[in-house]
Amino acid sequence: MKEFPQHLRHWRKARRLSQLNLALTADISARHLSFLESGRSKPSKDMIMHLGEVLEVPLAAINGMLLAAGFAPQFGRTALDDAAMAPVTKALKWTLDRHTPYPGLALDRLWTIQSMNAPAEQLFAGLGLSQGDSLLDLMQSPVMPEVIENWPTVAHLSALRLRAESAAAGGHPRLDQAAEFLMNKPAPETLPSGPAIPAIYRFGEVRLSLLGMISVFSSANDETIDDLRLELFYPEDAATEAFLKNTSTASA
Repeated sequence: MKEFPQHLRHWRKARRLSQLNLALTADISARHLSFLESGRSKPSKDMIMHLGEVLEVPLAAINGMLLAAGFAPQFGRTALDDAAMAPVTKALKWTLDRHTPYPGLALDRLWTIQSMNAPAEQLFAGLGLSQGDSLLDLMQSPVMPEVIENWPTVAHLSALRLRAESAAAGGHPRLDQAAEFLMNKPAPETLPSGPAIPAIYRFGEVRLSLLGMISVFSSANDETIDDLRLELFYPEDAATEAFLKNTSTASA
């Protein structure tokens, strides 16, 4: 298991900060930070929490830093079906239900589907996905180039997003592996113009052009909530909007 100085060095380097930069940002002396990184000084719990916040360390990793320094974890990991999570699951359900007729789903940090609304269930059923499955697996399957019309562009942008999310997490092998897989695919010659780039799904005669939006909980105090992402899709053109609304009305 890593010692605390290794954790601190890892996260400082992951954020591309020198010891001096971090010391200035955290409002502590460069000497004290150097002693913490070398193991010559033992951090207090408050100092670990402070450095974790300054370095924007995920809650699970802050727990790891605390354990390495001999302290108990600060943040729990509560299952979504636990009674204590009722306000969170209620908020998720409310948001996803009211996003109908457009697809919406909740993902964890590894892009595993935690919940979906009815339009998302219909969309992803066509791709062989259901709750509990990971979009990372789907993106590395031969299905995507057949279903997504502009797959080279979507694959390239997805790889960039995966790299960014891995960097934010301090480096994650699963995200890095998926990003590398997508980056090794033929890249688009040029990215299309426009304020946002849609993913264009084609199922037989049906063509859906969808824009994606990501939202998170702003005050996470639990590892599960810290990992959650809401992925909401919106129609990019009138034909997609009409199809989603008509499909929702027909299934109501």
